[in-house]
Amino acid sequence: MARILYDCEFLENGTTIDLISIGIVREDNGAELYAISNEFDQRAVQDHPWLSKHVWPHLPREPKKRCRCRYEHLDLDHPAVRSRAQIARAVAEFVLAAPDPQLWADYGAYDHVAVAQLFGTMMDLPSGFPMWTNDIQQEAQRLGAPPLPVQEAGEHDALADARHNLVRARFLDEYAAKER
Repeated sequence: MARILYDCEFLENGTTIDLISIGIVREDNGAELYAISNEFDQRAVQDHPWLSKHVWPHLPREPKKRCRCRYEHLDLDHPAVRSRAQIARAVAEFVLAAPDPQLWADYGAYDHVAVAQLFGTMMDLPSGFPMWTNDIQQEAQRLGAPPLPVQEAGEHDALADARHNLVRARFLDEYAAKER
């Protein structure tokens, strides 16, 4: 079994969950994947009070031009910026390269939907791809709700969050071992 910890940043409106970025860390070998979609609505993210403050600053942006433009633009030449189809291939390759992959996320319900939608519907997930994501918060509650380690920096940067999910998962492993 290989535990794979991930986080997605997304724009959601109650009907759709539009992937902005994804960060993934494999616990067994430390491999990482970071990808940013070039297909999300950049203006909607910048107009969204929470996303513009917490997510947009972590994304690579084009240098500001000498204009009084209200909107910034994603740096489409950045190596992490890819199409949804490219991200889907990279995620599938990353996850399926792990022996018996197990997905883990913090408050991961929407994250799982965002990942599944890269492939279409849940039925379109690649063969062998996990059909669910284990949730760090649910595991913490199961263990009696110990206070989880606080993320010191990089909150809402998908890769930094995925790395911190690994910290939290390992903390819960240690906590569970002590409780036995």
